[in-house]
Amino acid sequence: MRKLLLIIVAIPLMGALGWWYFHERQLTDLGPSYREYAYVTNGKSNTVTVIDLRTFQPAKTIRVGTEPTGVTVNPRRNEVYVVNSGSGSVNVIDAESNAVTATITTQSKPFFISVSDDGKRGYVANSASNTVSVIDLDRHAVNQNIRVGSAPGLARISPDGRNLVVSNRGDDTATLIDALALRVRGTVSICHQPEDIAILPDSSKGFIACSGSGQVAVIDLKSDKLLTLLDVAKTPVSLALKPDSGELMVINFDSDNISVIETTTNEVSGSYLIGTHPSRGVVSSDNSRLYVSNFGSNTVAVYDIDSGKVLASIPVGSHPDALALSKSENYLLVLDSQSGDVTVIQKRRPKKLEPSEYSLLTMIPVGVQPNNIAVKSFMATTH
Repeated sequence: MRKLLLIIVAIPLMGALGWWYFHERQLTDLGPSYREYAYVTNGKSNTVTVIDLRTFQPAKTIRVGTEPTGVTVNPRRNEVYVVNSGSGSVNVIDAESNAVTATITTQSKPFFISVSDDGKRGYVANSASNTVSVIDLDRHAVNQNIRVGSAPGLARISPDGRNLVVSNRGDDTATLIDALALRVRGTVSICHQPEDIAILPDSSKGFIACSGSGQVAVIDLKSDKLLTLLDVAKTPVSLALKPDSGELMVINFDSDNISVIETTTNEVSGSYLIGTHPSRGVVSSDNSRLYVSNFGSNTVAVYDIDSGKVLASIPVGSHPDALALSKSENYLLVLDSQSGDVTVIQKRRPKKLEPSEYSLLTMIPVGVQPNNIAVKSFMATTH
């Protein structure tokens, strides 16, 4: 019995020591200038919680505008952008100092911001103004407001920076904008209550999930034509594109499953049970794993894309929603919207007597009703 107790105590201790050694070794290899932060928007606290992913501790709480929702990082500079739905603005956070350096006024009820790959422009759909604000990120100022359809929820820029796709929930359309000339090319009638948007890496096609009709619209961005409407399942709320762009994962909230779309042929290849009320998904960079937050069962599902099977269902906090991977992808960050925390799940190579390659590392308190999370890693210019 004494030997058994020693083994029971030693297993988690060895796991913790192993994590500490591995994580410290990684940080040592990256050098003292390396920084990696997660930014969490707290919708009812009017704050952003900054989590230091080197220590998995809260680093700072930043006061922003009213009802912050979307958060996005700039791929070219050390800036983070927070969209404030209540105050109709975007806060610019300097990632090196973790302080607000500018506030950009948009129009009414923005929710998300999409940033171009060159880091020069941001695009914000203003749902109560029926416009998209085009932001010059060099000047931190609105360049132009473009009129679109009714109640636009999201404006997504294509990887080549030429096509801006806007989903208009109010009139079941998509507005297609020439992002270079800043003019509307056309409006396409699609399906009911369009929401999330995914664009292929070659910028040839856009996919829009329509939560009201259980469909995904496929649009050719060369001809601005609707190619097809794909029937998926009840309430598709978000899309997760594999980095190789071969398959698109559709998260179906009210069907408790995901649908897989073959992006070359525009066909649904199958649907798979994933958990209760799945809400968000993220795919690993090696195209092998899909992580899905199950809002209704307080779990995260680990789905093996090649085998089409759920490998693990990991308990997390209350009402998990947004997800993000650390730069190394050894850590999955799960935003628990009701319990007001972030669950950190560690992925590692399991040793003897360990049942899984995934384990709960810690839970980090944030603010009230957190709703989105983004990760920024960089080498600091000052110490």
